[in-house]
Amino acid sequence: MASDCEPALNQAEGRNPTLERYLGALREAKNDSEQFAALLLVTKAVKAGDIDAKTRRRIFDAVGFTFPNRLLTTKEAPDGCPDHVLRALGVALLACFCSDPELAAHPQVLNKIPILSTFLTPRGDPDDAARRSMIDDTYQCLTAVAGTPRGPRHLIAGGTVSALCQAYLGHGYGFDQALALLVGLLAAAETQCWKEAEPDLLAVLRGLSEDFQKAEDASKFELCQLLPLFLPPTTVPPECLRDLQAGLARILGSKLSSWQRNPALKLAARLAHACGSDWIPAGSSGSKFLALLVNLACVEVRLALEEPGSEVKEDVVTACYALMELGIQECTRCEQSLLKEPQKVQLVSIMKEAIAAVIHYLQQVGSEKQKEPFVFASVRILGAWLAEETSSLRKEICQLLPFLVRYAKTLYEEAEEANDLSQQVANLAISPTTPGPSWPGDALRLLLPGWCHLTVEDGPREILIKEGAPSLLCKYFLQHWELTSPGHDTSVLPDSVEIGLQTCCHIFLNLVVTAPGLIKRDACFTSLMNTLMASLPALVQQQGRLLLAANVATLGLLMARLLSTSPALQGTPASRGFFAAAILFLSQSHVARATPGSDQALLALSPDYEGIWADLQELWFLGMQAFTGCVPLLPWLAPAALRSRWPQELLQLLGSVSPTSVKPEMVAAYQGVLVELARANRLCREAMRLQAGEETASHYRMAALEQCLSEP
Repeated sequence: MASDCEPALNQAEGRNPTLERYLGALREAKNDSEQFAALLLVTKAVKAGDIDAKTRRRIFDAVGFTFPNRLLTTKEAPDGCPDHVLRALGVALLACFCSDPELAAHPQVLNKIPILSTFLTPRGDPDDAARRSMIDDTYQCLTAVAGTPRGPRHLIAGGTVSALCQAYLGHGYGFDQALALLVGLLAAAETQCWKEAEPDLLAVLRGLSEDFQKAEDASKFELCQLLPLFLPPTTVPPECLRDLQAGLARILGSKLSSWQRNPALKLAARLAHACGSDWIPAGSSGSKFLALLVNLACVEVRLALEEPGSEVKEDVVTACYALMELGIQECTRCEQSLLKEPQKVQLVSIMKEAIAAVIHYLQQVGSEKQKEPFVFASVRILGAWLAEETSSLRKEICQLLPFLVRYAKTLYEEAEEANDLSQQVANLAISPTTPGPSWPGDALRLLLPGWCHLTVEDGPREILIKEGAPSLLCKYFLQHWELTSPGHDTSVLPDSVEIGLQTCCHIFLNLVVTAPGLIKRDACFTSLMNTLMASLPALVQQQGRLLLAANVATLGLLMARLLSTSPALQGTPASRGFFAAAILFLSQSHVARATPGSDQALLALSPDYEGIWADLQELWFLGMQAFTGCVPLLPWLAPAALRSRWPQELLQLLGSVSPTSVKPEMVAAYQGVLVELARANRLCREAMRLQAGEETASHYRMAALEQCLSEP
């Protein structure tokens, strides 16, 4: 009775009667031969048609992992049965199981990854249908594993990336599937892929680059989309750069539709972001190619942002921003630029029009869009432009400044969100899946260089002050300064942190000179002064941070003149420590250097200062001037300077070198300090006289010092 009802039951449940019969035979198998025969029948039935999840699970329940494991690893096949048939059967069963995501993540599947990876490169007859079927099933297994949450990590650890690279390079059966799976793994875990299989991935990149350079058909546009994924996080091989540049030059030099041009622009942007201009050859061909790139980028930006209601392809426009940044860098480079002067003039004019379109776009941005990555990318390119050029588009820039301050403040207050925007911008610029080198998530830092220029000008400075930019900059500076304080490992900090601190100092210096009233009335500058005083003593002792110390010392000295009545500057331990450190910075800049064949030494820069004097000298002279101005305002300062022995050592230094080796501006700076110290304190005058101060003043024609020391 039961047997009569079974077909009807199978039909009602949607079961395949043939498969059910084979599964029954499998369950009743008494030895390996019977089980093997039943498995062949089950596999044949599975391949003959689609099966649903329930049926797939019933097959797994009947088969399990034990027998497929034996099939994959056995070295002895039955008589008359090729050994690869057993493996093919095992892989076919795993492929069936892996279509269930839960089974694809099963440890018994994951531990087969190294074995499966060996099947990607076929051995024997490449046209053998069983071998091809096994390769297809292998890719099905690996692709299913890659689709699980931790699958890519297991595949990479199991050597799959190298196996896929070899399969692709061999161009055997299934090599296109190898490339597709490689793309997926790179998209999911780029860093780990390169760490595990860099030589193999570079070999694939070389092959793809060569194919790209030679391609004459539509495949070159497909390669444009693939190649960014295969650019390494480190150095791109020179031969690849040559092939990529040659291929891009041919594509972009032709008349193209947007779907053909856009992937090429994105590839060029990825190369620009990774290599700067190093991938572009020198000479006429390179300069023409770079000019073409920037031209196309600017046209694309204007078309996207100027036309009302046009759909903005944000990934393409962001890539164009990267190419515009490359153009800005090359136009401002004085030495070894790829561009000739007429080309620079022309490109600056073209980029100005594109930047005007960016400003127009940002003027339309409402508060609801401020956290979108494309807005961040647009602010970034504007910041790059303002860092080099603020004289053009001045009216438009001034109109946009309130928005920029509010935008920077919003992202500063939500720093974590800003870092996330940074990653999204990188994704936009490169591809939907693979980020390139990280873009700074710090919107304010992108604007600092431009604001540094703008605070020199009356109109923009007044707008920045009105919108609260100085207070924001103080908070920003103090927060970032914490990263450099004792207890933090400064060796792991990116250079951008220290550069940002230096640029902040330059902005504050501009405000000290042009808006002294602001420094006196805004409480944030009192906090800033306290931080500078507390930090400089340790900073001047640190190797490799002299330029930052110079910025801090000079800014602190200039602010001290304006805040001289503050209780914090009335001889407190912090103020004494700060001025002692400032004296150390100012006094150690020059030394007496003996010269062969001469009785007198020459005044020379000390070794630490020599290499960076071009960046340092303006700060040093300004610091000397500011210290001079502080002496009469702080009565305790002259005795402190005397105890440091700076005036005595300075006169000793001048007396030991040839006067002709001391430039007039150095003489003026030294005289300024010595005169104020002598005027402020009788003991200073006496100490200078004992150090042959009058004689030295006469040798250097320091009339003011000579007169001061001649008085009682």
